[in-house]
Amino acid sequence: MSSEQKVEQASHHEHVEQAKSATIDTIHGDEAMKSMAAYTGERSWDPEEEKRLVRRIDKKLLPIMALSYGLQYYDKTMLSQAAIFGLRDDLDLTSGNRYSMAASLFYMGWIAGAYPIIYVAQRFPIERVAAAVIVVWGAVLMAAAACTTYQGLYAQRFFLGFLEAGIAPMFMLVIGGWYKKNEQALRMGIWYCFTGYISMFTPLINFGLGHIGGALSPWKYMFLFAGAVTILWSIVVLVFLPGDPTRARGFSPREAYIAVARLRTNNTGVRNLHFKASQILDALLDLRFWLVLAIALLTMIANGPQSTFQAIIVNSFGFSPLNSLLILMPFGFIIGTIQLVGPYLAYRYTNVRTYIVIACQCLTILSSLLLWFLPRSALGGLLVGVYFLGSFGGAYVVLMTIQVANTAGYTKRAFTSAGIFVAYSVGNVVGPLLFVEQDAPRYISGWTIVVVTQAAAAVLALVYRCVCVWENRRRDRTGVLESYEHAFEDDLTDRKNPQFRYVY
Repeated sequence: MSSEQKVEQASHHEHVEQAKSATIDTIHGDEAMKSMAAYTGERSWDPEEEKRLVRRIDKKLLPIMALSYGLQYYDKTMLSQAAIFGLRDDLDLTSGNRYSMAASLFYMGWIAGAYPIIYVAQRFPIERVAAAVIVVWGAVLMAAAACTTYQGLYAQRFFLGFLEAGIAPMFMLVIGGWYKKNEQALRMGIWYCFTGYISMFTPLINFGLGHIGGALSPWKYMFLFAGAVTILWSIVVLVFLPGDPTRARGFSPREAYIAVARLRTNNTGVRNLHFKASQILDALLDLRFWLVLAIALLTMIANGPQSTFQAIIVNSFGFSPLNSLLILMPFGFIIGTIQLVGPYLAYRYTNVRTYIVIACQCLTILSSLLLWFLPRSALGGLLVGVYFLGSFGGAYVVLMTIQVANTAGYTKRAFTSAGIFVAYSVGNVVGPLLFVEQDAPRYISGWTIVVVTQAAAAVLALVYRCVCVWENRRRDRTGVLESYEHAFEDDLTDRKNPQFRYVY
């Protein structure tokens, strides 16, 4: 070895030791800084290498997230399908608004659980928090079979909602920590669309369980089966969910480095374990955050008739309980596709997200009008209304992509991710209460409110777009262009970073 090579090697080792011993400020900065400082290899990469890495991330991350969220939706909507197999009669839920209250209490639990769980997820590994939550909610789901009164079901629904509340906000953090802004929409659509696609299969499962003639009522077998599957799935989440790229299990050191370094262009950071109250205040003063909350709340009022009364509405068309479940199978395919196509368009085209939200709201309005005005004899039109009623789900998933892409600062991102689901829950609390027993089967007052709220949500989406366009132009006029050199160093919020630009 020549003297020059020895000097170069010694210099390299000295640089490595300095990188290892340097104190990394992860209070003000991001955990990504620590991860990048520990890497000593080549720090540049070509686009093809990055594409291969993204495909690998997709394979490791998306199947687990998609199946987890699909399972959550299956568990959450079990009430609607169990309702036509004796649950309402067995637990005396046909009096007054007891059934609607059982549905609403789930989302009251969601409101109570969203922030505590997301706070824990910021401090501890997300995959461990997610697995712990899933195993306990599986046990609570099985406990429904032990309920003998509506009061017991009320308690079960509240605690089930409390536990399930953290999954979607955690998944929003995971997506924000692994993908670039332009990649996030499609990936969020992939895991969220399983709320629709799983609905193609759950009626078949419950159709089979509904034929059981054992010692228990058929609806109890539905809850026991779903709870057992959920508990088993928690093991898969614990073992295989990667968490975040700063602790990238199953990736080589170079892949882990690229996974982190490529996210500079987000200007949002990857992960920070320190709670920052100033970022909570920043969120509370952000008009965009409040607009997103209002849109989410108004949008999810339409989820009341869909998730809670859908099977009951179809049953009122004259179908038997078992056939009502089979009739709902096309709904799952249609809504899953809308929830996937909307984010795909947001991924494919620049700044069309608010337009997609508006288009999906219009489909829900049209469906509500069909179910409101058509006579019971117009079965084809009524089923079209049932099948496309859930189009608001496409609006909601695109709204989530807007929130993730437009929020910088890890504490702010965690707070706003939970916040959007609190608003989601409030809408879901209100929605079922609008459809009361005495208004059946037409539910005129309920459909009136659904149409008005969806129209209001569409208007607010347009307002959100105008706010983002105005702010981006204001920042451009200051002469500070979009840039990323301080993306990990400062953990700045989007409002404090003049180099940040909003998508819409």
